[in-house]
Amino acid sequence: MDQPKNSSYQISLPIILCIGLAAGLLIGANINSKTVRSTDSAEIEKLREVLSLIQNEYVDKDKADALVEDAIPHILGKLDPHSAYIPAKEKIEANEDLKGNFEGIGIEFSIFHDTLVVVAALSGGPSEAVGLRPGDKIIKVNGKQIANTKLTNLDVQKYLKGPKGTEVKIDVLRKSEKSLIAFTIIRDKIPQTSVDASYMIDAEIGYIKISRFSQTTYEEFKTALEKLKKAGLKKLVLDLQGNPGGYMDQAIDVADEFLTKGEKIVFTNGQETRYNENAIATDKGDFEKGDLIVLINEGSASASEIVTGALQDNDRALIVGRRSFGKGLVQRPFDLNDGSEVRLTISRYYTPSGRSIQKPYEDLKEYDKDIVKRYKHGEFFHADSIHFNDSLKYHTLNGRTVYGGGGIMPDYFVPLDTSHSSKYFNELFAVNSVRELAFNYAEENKTSLEKMGFESFKQKFVVDDALLSRLVAMGQKEKVKPDLADLARNKKVFQIYLKSEIARRIWGNASFYPIFNESNEVLEQVIKNSLFDKIPQLDRTKF
Repeated sequence: MDQPKNSSYQISLPIILCIGLAAGLLIGANINSKTVRSTDSAEIEKLREVLSLIQNEYVDKDKADALVEDAIPHILGKLDPHSAYIPAKEKIEANEDLKGNFEGIGIEFSIFHDTLVVVAALSGGPSEAVGLRPGDKIIKVNGKQIANTKLTNLDVQKYLKGPKGTEVKIDVLRKSEKSLIAFTIIRDKIPQTSVDASYMIDAEIGYIKISRFSQTTYEEFKTALEKLKKAGLKKLVLDLQGNPGGYMDQAIDVADEFLTKGEKIVFTNGQETRYNENAIATDKGDFEKGDLIVLINEGSASASEIVTGALQDNDRALIVGRRSFGKGLVQRPFDLNDGSEVRLTISRYYTPSGRSIQKPYEDLKEYDKDIVKRYKHGEFFHADSIHFNDSLKYHTLNGRTVYGGGGIMPDYFVPLDTSHSSKYFNELFAVNSVRELAFNYAEENKTSLEKMGFESFKQKFVVDDALLSRLVAMGQKEKVKPDLADLARNKKVFQIYLKSEIARRIWGNASFYPIFNESNEVLEQVIKNSLFDKIPQLDRTKF
């Protein structure tokens, strides 16, 4: 089972403002956790004494366990914004995004009119094997009706996800059948991708988007890079916008593909010397010479900042976009005896020039508000509203000035395009009307669209007013009040997203971004302003 792919980051301003606040929960200096060292310090003994007193002497029984569960997050929250406690029951789900796979039945789904609809049976997964089809409506799971029960995405995960080898029975309503069809599905490992897109923009320029750094990111990236090289790749755009981070080793390996042997990538420093690492580029890079541009914004954090910082400090890439999130702390997971997990900050990381890009976190409440404050201050729109402390000035390999103390400032600033934000679109998206219309239209016109072919569709297909009127009507059925002025003002937003979703229904996920990226203002600036021509200027101190 797969979660629905909303991909609304660059359309929804509220999402733009919030994504950084949840960014980068885990870099992972080492993905293998070890037992915490025992200690006999007076402070630890004092805490143990208090808990023992509560357990044995307090008037009410069984209070200690609840106190501990409440106390651990509070204690960790006093350290820094990214140390965290994961209860045992939440641990598997919390780590799934970074594992590169999860266990379930292998579908991409959507919820239309309180009914679970199969959007796609994932290739090679157990649902495809038993014959589940796009458009199938899952009415019952293990004999329990789930349709028309105020179904949520979390409900779907609860019903369909589960350990590999376990069985789930579903009853499906299919358009061509009068009665329900029963399927028995054996859950299996379902791969998740972190390289969302890779394609050629033109004969020379390739594009790769990495959404997070999971255990399989480097392997996925290598495959994508090799495919583009065979297609004639000479110049590459690496899109790390909205990438909240993940595993440090994956970030190092990706950066290594662009740097020559001996160049610094990142180094870490912690209280314990065993956490001090110094990553240096090896001789295995597959794209050490081609022109490179990296896209970042306020949602780019931790591991994505490691890659960006390494490439900027070595003057290897032109960094384009807006200032990154600013997370320079490294967490490591430690398993506790009851199956829960503590993610503890064990070191800081530094870019090759020696800068820490961690933003201040003395006031944790202010830390959480930082992205919103940047927006209100005007930073998203004007580069000159951003001020760095001169005491945090560093220099790249070729002598260009860069700053620490609060994210990575791009070499070429691109302001936020608020024309990509539509309140009415967000309301329709929230009730799934946009995805439902794209799904229905693709099903109704599948034969003619397949005959047209993707390239012709990309060049010639237009989401017309008749299709937009259908969207308005569908929204009304979901009690979304029409806002025709918003629709007229932001018509391109609606057209691009509907077109990209229709393409995905016909030609798969690989067809989504080549169309959707028409709303990617940072990428559009790269092409429109021929920013690859500015790369030679990285050899000079300023441009």
